[in-house]
Amino acid sequence: MTSCAESVLPQPVVGASLLDRVDYCLVETAEQRERIAALRYRGYRKAGLIAPRTSEHFFDEEDDAVNAWTFAIHVDGELCSSVRIHVLTSEWRTSMACGLFGDVLHPRLDRGEVFIDPGRLVADPEMARRFPALPYLTLRLAFMACGYFEAHTALALVRKAHEAFYQRVFLHEVIAGPRRSEGISAPMCLLATNYRRDREKAFARFPIMRSSAFERRMLFDRKSELKAVSRPVLVGTERAWCPGRGQVPARREWQRWGCRCRLLRAAVRSEFERK
Repeated sequence: MTSCAESVLPQPVVGASLLDRVDYCLVETAEQRERIAALRYRGYRKAGLIAPRTSEHFFDEEDDAVNAWTFAIHVDGELCSSVRIHVLTSEWRTSMACGLFGDVLHPRLDRGEVFIDPGRLVADPEMARRFPALPYLTLRLAFMACGYFEAHTALALVRKAHEAFYQRVFLHEVIAGPRRSEGISAPMCLLATNYRRDREKAFARFPIMRSSAFERRMLFDRKSELKAVSRPVLVGTERAWCPGRGQVPARREWQRWGCRCRLLRAAVRSEFERK
């Protein structure tokens, strides 16, 4: 739903040169949330999606949902974009797509399907111009979430103008719409792809969508009713939990884990560059 999805690059190695410069940071602290809310406001105002606000911030109640993971995407240490990932199950149904297209999604959730719904996608307008591959690297998180949570389907709630991007990259199909969401000026369509069936096709066309089990675990493991596992705190606290070592200085531990993630992404990049 943001202009960052408008950039389209040629195949076959979109984003390869940028991949090992990217850090994905889970948004957890009040300061981080403020920065993401300000980024959303700038991006959505630039795209003409929302009315002016005196606060110049854009929050919504779904930011606090138990089944939501909000990420900040940094390139070379600079905040460039953000996306909020919702995991939808028969028990957890909070997301933008479920709220707007509940009549379409609830029957399928009742049957036990698991959806990944990426929402509140936004890119800093200047960063989007500097890094045309940014939408690919931002939405890579949705594919990682599908793998981690063993989802059946990846969703996308997008404007009509962005349908072609999602159809080309993620093999999405339109399943409903368009409808208007409260507070957003443009009508939105609901797209979906069968992740289990189509992932290898998507990986073959856009290899940067691949990820390691370690990278997925580092980003999505957390102690919650959705998945009762411990996770390291990646950013934003004075102390972080590290497997086997307990509490350690958060900044040092994030740098160590971030380095490992970048090395793994570099290995993935080298693998598909050899093909």
